[in-house]
Amino acid sequence: MLFDTIIKNVEIVDGTNEASYHADLAIKQDRIAKIGDLAGFEASKIIDGQGQVLSPGFIDVHTHDDTNVIRYPDCLPKISQGVTTVIVGNCGISASPATLHVAPPDPMNLLGKQEDFKYPTFAEYATAVEQAEPAVNVAALIGHTTLRNNVMDELLREASEGELQSMQTALAQAMAEGALGLSSGLAYASAKQATASEVMRLAEVLAEFGGIYTTHMRTEFEEILSAMEEAFETGLHARVPVVISHLKCAGAGNWVCSRQR
Repeated sequence: MLFDTIIKNVEIVDGTNEASYHADLAIKQDRIAKIGDLAGFEASKIIDGQGQVLSPGFIDVHTHDDTNVIRYPDCLPKISQGVTTVIVGNCGISASPATLHVAPPDPMNLLGKQEDFKYPTFAEYATAVEQAEPAVNVAALIGHTTLRNNVMDELLREASEGELQSMQTALAQAMAEGALGLSSGLAYASAKQATASEVMRLAEVLAEFGGIYTTHMRTEFEEILSAMEEAFETGLHARVPVVISHLKCAGAGNWVCSRQR
């Protein structure tokens, strides 16, 4: 059999938690076709791995690469470290679905300038990513702060019932168009006034689509345990998995947390 590529003489770590092993690996039509001793096989391209480790690509689960994967599709900082998939839209900020009439508020400005937020629907963002053909796979969360900014004239307050319903509708549409879930950044001023109920009601949308809820919690200081409880209660209420983005204690809270372990 003629393979497209054979990578010879490598130490394979296959991601199954089994011990690594020495072998050759063949690729055909962008798929792993055979693993083992391939000394008798031919390929259009043969690479001598020189005993180096060959493994599945790493997933960077917490990034703010929403616009970077479009603006800089070579993604060299990622692929040079073995990262082949990035999760974008973390901490409540996402490039879509976003409609900005002024400069993005903090921390949405981490993702770029106003002109970089040009994807009013998730489908338009997904199309832009596909057209850019980044060197990594991209899976995207929808930011709670992004949803708030679309419908609220002032972020330093609770959302009204009408605003919340508009956010639910936008989130449902994004999930239907392929988004991974919802993220929040409740530690930031732009989302801190959102009630736990507001976030729970948005998270309710996720269950129908098998989505996840990821959160940069309200605090990493003395009240961290309460913040964790809020995150867990949100997941239980909505019946969806919860990911805590930054599991750490900060500042004076270090002493409190160490005493309570």
